Amino acid sequence: MQIHWGVATDAGGRRQANEDSVLAQPPVFAVADGMGGHARGDMASRTVVTELEGLARSDRPLRPEDVSAAIARAGERIREAMAGEDAVAGTTVAGAILTEEDGQPFWLVFNVGDSRIYRWTTQELEQVSVDHSLVQEMVDAGTISRAEARRHPQRNVITRAVGTGAVPDIDFWMLRAGGPDRLVLCSDGLFGELDDGEIAEVVAAAAHPHEAAATLLDRAVQGGGANDNVSVVVVAAGGDDDVDSTERRASEDHGSTLPRAESGAGR
Repeated sequence: MQIHWGVATDAGGRRQANEDSVLAQPPVFAVADGMGGHARGDMASRTVVTELEGLARSDRPLRPEDVSAAIARAGERIREAMAGEDAVAGTTVAGAILTEEDGQPFWLVFNVGDSRIYRWTTQELEQVSVDHSLVQEMVDAGTISRAEARRHPQRNVITRAVGTGAVPDIDFWMLRAGGPDRLVLCSDGLFGELDDGEIAEVVAAAAHPHEAAATLLDRAVQGGGANDNVSVVVVAAGGDDDVDSTERRASEDHGSTLPRAESGAGR
């Protein structure tokens, strides 16, 4: 099965450094949003991405227990790096791994924290993951609406993270892969600037996942000003008839405020 993807990440319009890390190493894709200050947040997000990258070398279909072990190793490495410091570091992570179930292709999707996974179909954009955040708990309890959650002063308070304490619970889903469906993995810097309707509009109009990722990032950074780092991975699995397979790489010679973007295709 052919995999097509696009990756884009940027510090955002108002941040000096990018604490996000992204991974596109088929069959493993992920976005991690570090926290704890620049050096600590960058270390934390890179650590979990590095552990997940190791899964891409597996010669067998990957399972939830493989992801759980990788995230546990990352959390231990983060805590060891912070030993003796009067501070904490941690990271969210949202990922998708192309695997098999009963001989059929599936996406193994997972998240910790408030980085998100969406699935775009020809009919709609669906948020697959559930945010591990204080405002999501308030939405679930009915005390605020989803619209109010977008601007709530405590919207950045997360309730699960990798590296800040005990190994967190990880949410998993299995989604059938193939056809025109696309997955969108992103840090909160993206959906903090663009609502679901805007994300759906961009993904629906893009001929290739790379175009979708680059356009989403450009809209968030250039249009909204982006108070936070912004990272997005758009990925599709299917035949060449399902995706415009033209290979493109965005020029990085744009200056620091424009996105770093890349694309790829492989099996």
